[in-house]
Amino acid sequence: MDTNDLFASCRKGDVGRVRYLLEQRDVEVNVRDKWDSTPLYYACLCGHEELVRYLLANGARCEANTFDGERCLYGALSDPIRRALRDYKQVTASCRRRDYYDDFLQRLLEQGIHSDVVFVVHGKPFRAHRCVLGARSTYFANMLDTKWKGKSVVVLRHPLINPVAFGALLQYLYTGRLDVGVEHVSDCERLAKQCQLWDLLEDLEAKCEKVSEFVASKPGTCVKVLTIEPPPADPRLREDLALLADCALPPELRGDLGELPFPCPDGFSSCPDICFRVADSSFLCHKAFFCGRSDYFRALLDDHFRESEEPAASGDPPVVTLHNISPEIFSHVLYYVYSDHTELPPELAYDVLSVADMYLLPGLKRLCGRSLAQMLEEDSVVGVWRIAKLFRLARLEDQCTEYMAKVIEKLVEREDFVEAVREEAAAVAARQETDSIPLVDDIRFHVASTVQTYSAIEEAQQRLRALEDLLVSIGLDC
Repeated sequence: MDTNDLFASCRKGDVGRVRYLLEQRDVEVNVRDKWDSTPLYYACLCGHEELVRYLLANGARCEANTFDGERCLYGALSDPIRRALRDYKQVTASCRRRDYYDDFLQRLLEQGIHSDVVFVVHGKPFRAHRCVLGARSTYFANMLDTKWKGKSVVVLRHPLINPVAFGALLQYLYTGRLDVGVEHVSDCERLAKQCQLWDLLEDLEAKCEKVSEFVASKPGTCVKVLTIEPPPADPRLREDLALLADCALPPELRGDLGELPFPCPDGFSSCPDICFRVADSSFLCHKAFFCGRSDYFRALLDDHFRESEEPAASGDPPVVTLHNISPEIFSHVLYYVYSDHTELPPELAYDVLSVADMYLLPGLKRLCGRSLAQMLEEDSVVGVWRIAKLFRLARLEDQCTEYMAKVIEKLVEREDFVEAVREEAAAVAARQETDSIPLVDDIRFHVASTVQTYSAIEEAQQRLRALEDLLVSIGLDC
């Protein structure tokens, strides 16, 4: 529903609504509709320059000489928009707000942190991680366990293996995305066949056909870079990397979690390099993932806290003991770190949220927020709203006030809600920065946003009157 609202708002040029959807509702800025169009494309097509600049500044992709870039440029309604697109600079990882997981995987490939194998293709080195390659490709899993077993350097000299295409293939294995010059597409297709990556081969063929049709129908366009990216909500990458969490899970916990959806294949070795001991359970994991996803674990494993490691038996990974956490809760951390997702029951959401905050995992905190949002009822909404404020979960806080707006006539009779309003008012008075109460303002906003028909006006007015009567009764005039 929020996604449809985003597309509609981009067509209308409603910058305020788009800002709200991206920053409060956490909608993906590069989402695509069934016509393979992005919010940026509609903003360009409809001539909304301010909105185009906002989207570009917040991570909308529009690289030159790509299908998306040329499509936006060709469809732009005005010259100022075309100039903004030509001046486009990719949002850097330091200022990008979303795509945390995708950004992590791209950095993992580019920086090669904690890599354990190097491929040398006609003299050009590529650092990689056995666990990622094995989880993403049966071909690589077999080769790393047979012909390349125990090798830290693998030299590939075959004349048909192009280094550019090999780099693009690694990008696909790590991120699900591939960017390659059109002159190297045939080399990529050859490698995809060799590595039995049939999904990639199919995507390359379909993209080539789409680009050819676009260039033929739009004179003057020039697509030099072919981009493959997974469709919205495509689970393949996350499911493949969840295999590493499956392998790290202690045997005694697998029965409690039921049948694993992605069991470890016979002979697959994930090559762990760190063991986390939680209570009496041992999780065999990978530093690359934990250090790359969490500053807490980076400090624990890479920086000055390395003395936390315990001596390990010869050939075994070092052991680090984690305190004040149960194996069950750590299992949710484990699956999030590897796959950016975990099946989180609402009853465990608060415990996982506290740990996610301690381990500096903002994405896991947001997942907990989504789980807590399922618990919204008249009796619980104020408590969940307090949790959202405490842990700075903007989307959950917004969902709480949206729910409060729907049941405000009943909430005004509840002491916990009245106390929350008083506390908000006291905080405002202490700051002396505004004469309004944020909680009240948010509820008013959501009451007003539900008015779409004439018949809804009276209902909204009744809700607002109930809120105003409460404020008067407790001596707050705002």
